[in-house]
Formats: sequence, structure tokens, C-alpha cells
Amino acid sequence: MYTPKKPYFYGTGRRKSSVARVRLIPGSGVITINKRDIDDYFGLETLKLVVRQPFGVTGTEGKFDMIVSVCGGGVSGQAGAIRHGVSRALLQASEEYKPLLKKAGFLTRDPRMKERKKYGLKAARRASQFSKR
Repeated sequence: MYTPKKPYFYGTGRRKSSVARVRLIPGSGVITINKRDIDDYFGLETLKLVVRQPFGVTGTEGKFDMIVSVCGGGVSGQAGAIRHGVSRALLQASEEYKPLLKKAGFLTRDPRMKERKKYGLKAARRASQFSKR
């Protein structure tokens, strides 16, 4: 992973089974996700919007370059994880963003994960069909 020489702000974001490691470097607003541009990585405009939401709330659009390493889950979970990580990194940049980010709900981790499969069952709770004879 690319490690910048300049000082940066770091935040780990999680949503469902996705984990995002976010680095914010004071710069011009370039967003790189897994060594790809945000437009290449996310096809849907709504997911790009989700990633940029913390900057909109705090009024810091275009002030930070963002380098993200994200893995696990689907695209929606990854976008949520990045948003969570960006919010945590912005708190390192300035503690005065905390009430804004907390009110928007960006500091809360989405805990919904897939329930594990139990022994004797076909899925997490799905049992085999009952047969009388």
C-alpha cells in the first residue's frame, strides 16, 4: 500500500463485513480507493455520494486527498465503511467536527453482519424440512 511522506490523519471504518483503512492528507481532494480512482471503483453515483458525505457535513470538500484500502463485503458495505473511516479520520484532524458528524450518524458503526451457520442446520436458522413419514 502507498504510504505518503507527509503527515496524515488515519481512520478505520467498518460496516457489515467490510473494513476500510482511510488516510487523509491535506491536499486538493483526490480520492483513491484500492489504487484506483473513485469513478473507476464505484459505478453508482449514490455510492460516490456516500463516500463524500462527511466532507459535505464538515465543509471540507477539496481540502484533503484520500487514500483508501478497503476489503470485504459488497460495494454498498464498502462505501459505508469508507464513510465511517473518513469521519473518524476527520475527528483526528479537528475535534470540532464531532457534533456535526455525530448528529449525521457517521460515527456509528453499522453492526449488521451475516449470522453464522449452526451445526445440524442448513443455514443460520434454516432447518431441514420436517417429514412425518
